[in-house]
Amino acid sequence: MDSDLIKLVNRLQDTFSNLGAGGELDMPQLIVVGSQSAGKSSVLENIVGRDFLPRGQGIVTRRPLVLQLIHTPSPDPATPTYTEWGQFLHIDKRFTDYNEIRKEIEQETFRVAGQNKGISKLPISLKIYSPDVLDLTLVDLPGLTKIPVGDQPSDIERQIRGLVVDYISKPNSVILAVSAANVDLANSDALKLARSVDPQGRRTIGVLTKLDLMDAGTNALDILTGRVYPLKLGFIGVVNRSQQDINSEKSMTDALDSEAEFFRNHAAYRNIAHKNGTKYLARTLNQVLINHIRDKLPDMKARLNTLMGQAQQELNSFGDAAIYGDKNQQGALILRLMNRFAHDFVASIEGTKVDISTKELSGGARIYYIFNDVFGHALACIDSTSNLDNQDIRTAIRNSTGPRPSLFVPESAFDLLVKPQIKLLESPSLRCVELVYEELVKICHNCTSVELERFPRLHAQLIECVSELLRERLGPTSEYAQSLIEIQAAYINTNHPAFISGSAAAAQAATSPAPKPAQPSRPQSNEPINGVPTLEDEDESSAEEPVGVNGVLSRDGRSVSSTLHDRTRVTGSAPTAKASSSKPHPVHGPRHSSAHSQAPQPGAPGTSPHSARETFLNYFFGQNGPGPIAGSTVDRSHDGPAPVPTGRDVSNAETAGPTGLMAGKRTLDGNNAAFDMKSLGKHIEAISSSEPGSQITLREEMETSLIRSLISSYFAIVRQSIQDLIPKAIMHFLVNYTSQQVQNRLVASLYKPELFADLLNEDEALVAERTRVKALLDAYKEAFKTLSEVNLKPI
Repeated sequence: MDSDLIKLVNRLQDTFSNLGAGGELDMPQLIVVGSQSAGKSSVLENIVGRDFLPRGQGIVTRRPLVLQLIHTPSPDPATPTYTEWGQFLHIDKRFTDYNEIRKEIEQETFRVAGQNKGISKLPISLKIYSPDVLDLTLVDLPGLTKIPVGDQPSDIERQIRGLVVDYISKPNSVILAVSAANVDLANSDALKLARSVDPQGRRTIGVLTKLDLMDAGTNALDILTGRVYPLKLGFIGVVNRSQQDINSEKSMTDALDSEAEFFRNHAAYRNIAHKNGTKYLARTLNQVLINHIRDKLPDMKARLNTLMGQAQQELNSFGDAAIYGDKNQQGALILRLMNRFAHDFVASIEGTKVDISTKELSGGARIYYIFNDVFGHALACIDSTSNLDNQDIRTAIRNSTGPRPSLFVPESAFDLLVKPQIKLLESPSLRCVELVYEELVKICHNCTSVELERFPRLHAQLIECVSELLRERLGPTSEYAQSLIEIQAAYINTNHPAFISGSAAAAQAATSPAPKPAQPSRPQSNEPINGVPTLEDEDESSAEEPVGVNGVLSRDGRSVSSTLHDRTRVTGSAPTAKASSSKPHPVHGPRHSSAHSQAPQPGAPGTSPHSARETFLNYFFGQNGPGPIAGSTVDRSHDGPAPVPTGRDVSNAETAGPTGLMAGKRTLDGNNAAFDMKSLGKHIEAISSSEPGSQITLREEMETSLIRSLISSYFAIVRQSIQDLIPKAIMHFLVNYTSQQVQNRLVASLYKPELFADLLNEDEALVAERTRVKALLDAYKEAFKTLSEVNLKPI
């Protein structure tokens, strides 16, 4: 009965070790602990009665050795078969030669722990069948060291100590603390570690070695009798073979006889000789282990019951492989997984998922963050007029008026400038659509479960189906978002209630103080030349009337001549007006006769606005053009009641030539300075090239400021509308549509009987894991049944 208990534990230990669950169930076993060279291996060899463990200098045991001693019946002398053998758990072979066992231990140690002096936690399991042993289970651990030697790791002490503590800290283990008798017991590392995990000494057995090496006149009687360091299981003294005995190949039988003779003949140990020695130690360990197993049986059964429940729950999570051959059960399973996937997808968007993260935003919360923070911040960072300089605005105003001057800022210029600014909202809007699409794809990939992970192909097809639905909705959503921007740019609603009216902005700009431009210096003499007022006189006379900015009439009325004069000054002729007026040359006769004089080229320095305009008009109408046109400026500048001519001026008929368009040809042939088409193109190019460097007038500054304020006001209206409409469009076309159609799409695409077998193809690793868990559960059930039967037997 008692031997059956140890064999039962050994069988359970082998079973769980093969299944990779050796650490799940705490098996009762003896743990051999001691300092390096304290004699642990020698004690084990004495118990076995064979020399089979590696020996040498320094650390020899570098992996835990689980040694199971199994007693076999005495063989029949007539049977010539072998009676003793050893067998490792990692190799299916019986070893009858103990020297081969020693070599296999060394090779297996080198294979895992390497050639250096490092250690490994992976144990070596060895069974020894012999009629000379008692049923025992011992674990030989590496010896405790203090200082790394040779190529040992610098933390070798910490590694060994951690390995030893892992084994002896288990409540079902019995500690076999081996200490040398020729060293003070207070310095025993084995007893120190044993006390740290077993303070009361209930499961610690003390073993004293090297009693024959103590100094003469000293003995360990007080320690062996428990008066120095009391242990519940007591101390047992042994005498091992010396190194000389090993070298001389002294047999184990002779060594055991010498040990027994030492205790019988020693004066101090004579009375306790029957409680010391290797044979007594083996019997004591056998009985202690049996009693320990008997005491721990209830705990082992409770632990096995817990492990069976956990294994059954894990096996249930993998599902039963038997149902995958039935088409109806396969269809029901796929449909249930589809519904679960679609529900998790919608719940993640709505924020109703059970396992919501508290560490970071996820699901619908990230979509809200994109709408309000990312997209809103992107729109707020757009400056409506940052890419428009004053020259662009002034050019747009001029281009929109065409050849005619305008009394007010043209509305077409505002439309021309504000539409490109509205287009700036298109890029953030499309990027917002892309971000929400990417977030929905992430949500789709995160929708999984333990049961769904069993079928990687089904999971991949579910993700691909939802991703395809999202890709289909990405195009219409982006197109609609783009169309919202185009709608805003298609019609500029200046009657919007929030839009600043043009009159209010103009009044604000007019009332705001503006620096007055520097006035050009006047000529020394302001007398009219030959009784005909010059262009400067016109400016002076017009200054007496109510004017606006830069000599232009106010919004109530603006003359064509003043507008033309204002444009001429902008083109760069203003600086030359001072030079021409400061040095007036005498003009004899009417104004049209000045065309015959040597006039400078158009656009050249020294050309006055008056001569430039007069030459330009003479090109089309001739020097003696119609009276109202040729003399309109002069007649309008006279204050007196001078009659206005109504026909051709014939006061200088002898010098008059062809008029109208023919005048240009005559002057061209005569090498005069009048304009031809080529010189007119050069003149326009000169004006255009001088515009960037020209000085902006006060009127143009007011118009530019007005346009900027109008663009900013209208852009703010459009931006606010886009910030509200884009999220609504994304939710309608992409998010809500996908949430409503995801389940229908999954069923329509994947619920097909011909796809069931492929979709339910399980992962190979999961199949192997299910097989392992099932085998482990069967082993737990068998072990629990065996322990229950043992408990029913009389003890």
